[in-house]
Formats: sequence, C-alpha cells, structure tokens
Amino acid sequence: MARQQNDVDELFDVKNNFYIGNYQQCINETQKVKPSSPEVELERDVFLYRAYIAQRKFRIVLDEIKDSSPEELLPLKLLAEYFAHPDHRDKILSEIDKTTISAKLKTHNFKIVAATIYYHENNLESALRVLHKAENLECSALSVQIYLKMDRLDLATKEVKSMQEKDDDATLTQLALAWVNLATGREKYQEAYYIFQEMIEKYSSTTMLLNGKATSLILQQKYEEAEDVLQESLEKDSNNPDTLINMIVLSQHMGKPQEVANRYLTQLKDSHMEHPFVKDYLKKELEFQRLADEYSASLQA
Repeated sequence: MARQQNDVDELFDVKNNFYIGNYQQCINETQKVKPSSPEVELERDVFLYRAYIAQRKFRIVLDEIKDSSPEELLPLKLLAEYFAHPDHRDKILSEIDKTTISAKLKTHNFKIVAATIYYHENNLESALRVLHKAENLECSALSVQIYLKMDRLDLATKEVKSMQEKDDDATLTQLALAWVNLATGREKYQEAYYIFQEMIEKYSSTTMLLNGKATSLILQQKYEEAEDVLQESLEKDSNNPDTLINMIVLSQHMGKPQEVANRYLTQLKDSHMEHPFVKDYLKKELEFQRLADEYSASLQA
C-alpha cells in the first residue's frame, strides 16, 4: 500500500483516517491542514463533517452547515438530519428522490450521501443507480458493500477488480478486497486477516479494522484469538454495534452461558435501536411470539 500519492495529496491523512474508521484522528488532522486552495479547503471540511456524523455528533453538523453554505456541504446536513431525526426521514427521502430523478448528481459527495441513505432504507437498487458509473474509489467501495449485501459476490468481485486497475494499493481498494475475501469462502479468510492486520500495523487499530480482523478469525474458528481482538475493540469503544454483534456471535460459538450473549444483546438494543441487526431481531421476536400465541391458543381450543 505504498502508492497512495502521499507526497501529492495534502489531505491523505485526513481521508485515510476516515476510511479506516479513526474518526477522531481524522478530525484532528483537519485542524493541521493548511489548504493550498479553496477546493482543498472545501474537501477538508467535507471529511470533517463526515467524521462528526460518523461519531453521531449530528448537532455540530446541523448547527454549522447553513443553507447558504457551499453546495458540496449541503448533502451532509441532509445526512445528519436523517440520522438525528427519524421522523423527518420521509421528507428527506422525497427530497433525495427528486434530486436523483432530476439528474442533479453534481458531486460524488452527494452520490455517497444519497446512496448511504438508500442503503439504510434497504433500497439497494436505488443506491446502486445513484452510484452507477461513478469514477470515485469511495463510490466503488460503497458499491462493493451493496453488492455483498445483495449476495452478488460476482458483481462485488468485478467492482474490486475495477478498483484495483485504478489504484491497487489504495486503502479503499484493500478494504474492499478484504470484504470480498470474507464473503468468498474458507480459502480467502486468511488473506482478509492479513489485509486487516497490515493496516493495523501500518496505520492504527480502529474498531472497524479490529472487527474485520475478528470476523476473519471467527470464520476460521479461531475463537479465542477473535475474543482477544474483540476485547481490544471494546476497550476502544464499549458501545460499538459491530463489536457487540460479533461478541454475541462469538459467545454462541464458544458455548458461553446464554446470559453473556444476552447482556451484549441488551446493550445493543438500548443503544442502537435503529441498527438493521436490532430491527431484524425485534421483528423475529414478534413473529416468534405471534406463532407461540397461535400454538398456545390451538392447544386450548
């Protein structure tokens, strides 16, 4: 991963920390940058506000980005509002639908915001439509995630090959390759592990990278090693949803008492009610209860 133009991209550290999930360091790096042009300054601010959104500090974004702010920043205000105010989501979706239909996709930043919102709405086809033919590596990496969620490993693999042709060593390309390796099967789990480990050694350990590393270990049935990695992730962020989900899965694999998994599940429900895993779990709980009630009623009839 040596060919990422570190010598010419003055925002390399800002972007790279964002991509690996080191959001506070991304914010810190934006304070150090002395932009050489208004364009660089604007791009720096985009990553600054995206990092605040990733930290769920929505109020900062909503307070600082005004309607009169540069057009490049306005989608981020929309994204912050989407996450901060669930009751506004229908209106936000309507606004995005109108914008995409009128072909006003002027920047890759708007494409990422629109696709991210569609992704969270589980409208994967619309997300892909927004990202279609985008040249930006980040748009491609998001496309890979969507293809994998759709169980289209073939299309995800094709997208990664396209990314490799553009920049094989880029952090986003390497991350996308690791995701595809995890989805490919047993022979690729170790390769994914090496990618995550190399990034941790080269940059820093983040909950994102640690969860990727732990997932590869779980898939290889190396449960004790995975537990050590997830404990490290919990120490960094005791409330990270991916870590909590992986802990639930790992507890089951290791045969730990059910209350161990239940604690992580309760914490997940308390803090991340909007998470797709929680929504799906609660839906299954309701369905199970409905079937149990029907069965109980049939016995009493």
